[in-house]
Amino acid sequence: MSGEQARGFPAFPAHAGRSTRGKSWWGRAWVQALEDTSLDNDQLRKGRRTANSGQVGTITISPGRLAATVYTPEAVYEAVVEIDQLGEGEWSRFLDQVAARAGHIAALLDGEMPHDLVEAAQDAGVPLLPGIGDLDPSCTCDGWELPCQHAAGLSYQAGWLLDEDPFVLFLLRGRSRETLLEDLQHRTAAPPAPEMLAEEGLLASVAVTHEAKQLPDLPPLPPKIAIEDLAVAGTRPLPELEPTTLPLLVLDAARRARAQLNALLSGVTDPWILDEWQDSVRLATDHPVLRERLAAAWNRPAELALGVRAWSYGGAAALDVLEHRWSPDPGDLARARTELLAAADDDLAITSDHNHLTTSGSVCCQTRLDHSGRWHPYQLVDDEWHPAGPPDRDPTIALAPPDNW
Repeated sequence: MSGEQARGFPAFPAHAGRSTRGKSWWGRAWVQALEDTSLDNDQLRKGRRTANSGQVGTITISPGRLAATVYTPEAVYEAVVEIDQLGEGEWSRFLDQVAARAGHIAALLDGEMPHDLVEAAQDAGVPLLPGIGDLDPSCTCDGWELPCQHAAGLSYQAGWLLDEDPFVLFLLRGRSRETLLEDLQHRTAAPPAPEMLAEEGLLASVAVTHEAKQLPDLPPLPPKIAIEDLAVAGTRPLPELEPTTLPLLVLDAARRARAQLNALLSGVTDPWILDEWQDSVRLATDHPVLRERLAAAWNRPAELALGVRAWSYGGAAALDVLEHRWSPDPGDLARARTELLAAADDDLAITSDHNHLTTSGSVCCQTRLDHSGRWHPYQLVDDEWHPAGPPDRDPTIALAPPDNW
């Protein structure tokens, strides 16, 4: 779409051994498209080294194009990767899919790319994620390979950017974050048609009145506050509270209120109602200084430590799969089993127990499905399964080494 602005991203520092596989399922899909298109595995290996070497400069992303200067000991090259932008009709169909479920908007704002959103877009004829041949690399070096190691290094780093912000993909496909959210706001804020209101039993005249009224704009989300911003001077805490505890509790209440407001402004209500134990785990995660006191209050130090580990990876959903089992759709388990078997280098023996899939053999791991369709990786530690990484829509994340999560 013409008129969209480019975004610049600072160069990644050298980081030997950083995974170029991608952490998110959509980041891995980007890398898969790159590697499936390449005809030279040697250039891909060199590209991975280039990505980790710190030689790739500032990355500029604009509609249909990402570019960077690559500084090598021998010369300086300009690497570019192009991808087709979506047409107006495709954008319209994609926006219809996003607006159909308020949770999609909240997930995108939270840095998640819902798997069912991409699948629905694909069904509507909108190729959001690239496939084989969709990435068109070029470089000013004299290499003939597509991609050369410089364009491959740039592409691998683009996968890191996608891991952190799915809106990077939308900009590559032709629309900036601001334009996309503005279009979504227009769609979700559009008043119902008079005939629809009439079907609900309203008179046509009332329907027209409803359509003519303009609702006020939603208030902006207040900025996050720090503990030094709190007005608690002169407040005397209860005798049993330590002096530092009251400000932390006030700060926590303010942040919780902000999170709930953000959910409401995004069109989603907070689905988690926490009991006292779950809220204690949350507090211990957000405010480590309170952990010892909370562990003593519950007399469950080991369980609290494990709960904190789970919450730090995936919040309330991660704590739920740590403590509870449930019975998902057998089809979801079958698809996950197939993906695990396809991704493993060797044969795996996989057993299922409710929402748990456990592998044995050359790789021993476990992945647990939560109610929103994300898989949580687990590792066996002293005969006990421990949360081992953030959740992902892709169950094969459990097979990755911990450094890649």
